[in-house]
Amino acid sequence: MNTDKLSKRLENVAKYIPRDSTFADIGSDHAYLPCYMVKRNAVRFAIAGEVVDGPYQSAIKQVKQEGLTSKISVRKGNGLEVVETNEVDCITIAGMGGALIASILENGRDKLKNVQRLVLQPNISAVSIREWLLRNYWTLVAEEILEEDGKIYEILVAEKGDSSALYETREESAILFGPFLMKERNDAFVKKWNLEKKNWQRILAQLEAAPESEENIQKRKELQQKITLVDEVNKS
Repeated sequence: MNTDKLSKRLENVAKYIPRDSTFADIGSDHAYLPCYMVKRNAVRFAIAGEVVDGPYQSAIKQVKQEGLTSKISVRKGNGLEVVETNEVDCITIAGMGGALIASILENGRDKLKNVQRLVLQPNISAVSIREWLLRNYWTLVAEEILEEDGKIYEILVAEKGDSSALYETREESAILFGPFLMKERNDAFVKKWNLEKKNWQRILAQLEAAPESEENIQKRKELQQKITLVDEVNKS
């Protein structure tokens, strides 16, 4: 992967960044995504944000090598601290856990007032993001699930609005699986949730063999409910 050829995962993130926008890529690593977008004249300006010094220095080096210092600002800071209010139209956060992405959005809520779009790619726990979006009046406008190099990734695209209509029917399933993804049910979706189901069944068997306790009973109930939801979405 480089600034001319992104991974399949990041290429799919890139296509949801509005053309001629300004955007901030949080956790930008080598700033591949900002460089890719600016080199194609797809955006007016980009911010590459990093909290860890190593990736921050790598991003600075990459942007300088590409001669893009006038169009990409590399900044060091935690989450949305690197963004000024009203500075960007779009924010991308890719390659982190869903719970971490949700916490970044929560901690930087004041920076989101004039942001038009969020493009979020969690490695795990997309459900944490959907729950945050629902609570904070952001509505999903698109979702993707794809497999690359044996790993399965989800991409969530959100804009401001009330998303409750997306979850009016089968709310628990829609939040867990994704309201768009569960309708499409492509090969990556089926593979992901069949693997999750097998893992839950394995844990359930271990719990059933363990001594009875209130906590044990509750965990078993939760796992069985998730397994049932997978069976239901596969049949629908």
